[in-house]
Amino acid sequence: MLSAEDRVRISEAIRAGEARTSGEIVCVLAESSSQPGALPILLAAIIALALPWLLIAFTDFAVERILLLQIFVFLLLTILLLLPPVYIALIPRRARRAAAYRLAAEQFVIRGIARKKDRNGVLIFVSLAERYARIIADEGIAARATQAEWQAAIDTLVTHMREGQIAEGFVGAIGACADVLASHFPPAPVQQDELPDRIYLI
Repeated sequence: MLSAEDRVRISEAIRAGEARTSGEIVCVLAESSSQPGALPILLAAIIALALPWLLIAFTDFAVERILLLQIFVFLLLTILLLLPPVYIALIPRRARRAAAYRLAAEQFVIRGIARKKDRNGVLIFVSLAERYARIIADEGIAARATQAEWQAAIDTLVTHMREGQIAEGFVGAIGACADVLASHFPPAPVQQDELPDRIYLI
């Protein structure tokens, strides 16, 4: 998803942004947030179960051949329907967005953002398969900054993602988030970097 150079650029952008504020910025890039569940297997099973009736009606195949074709079709469809682009297309858009939001919320907790003393950490989260981008601010900064203040970061992120420029999107969003953080939480006299300056790929 990102080259080694892209990851270095993002890490440098995080360090530069955090130098202007006592807040923390964490970036997470997910390939996909949705899980296939049972739907692909169910569809493959329904089609495989219907196949013998069609073959009996329109062919004179022997029973053994029909059963072999049924097994082959089931296995083939299962493999095809479990491919990420296919099963994601089968999931309703609302369910995909809900799955991406849940993963973003989980990452907010897992990456330790809420453990920061001043509660002024920010998560920049992108899930590529769902085309989902979100910024989650901890309660310390969320109580001071309005949604409109985060909009520049979201706009930058979404614009670059649409053009396939993932690294540029994160770098721009990091800078915009740092602007918001710096206006409410300027640098401390003694800066302490509590979280790693890196992007997590999941």
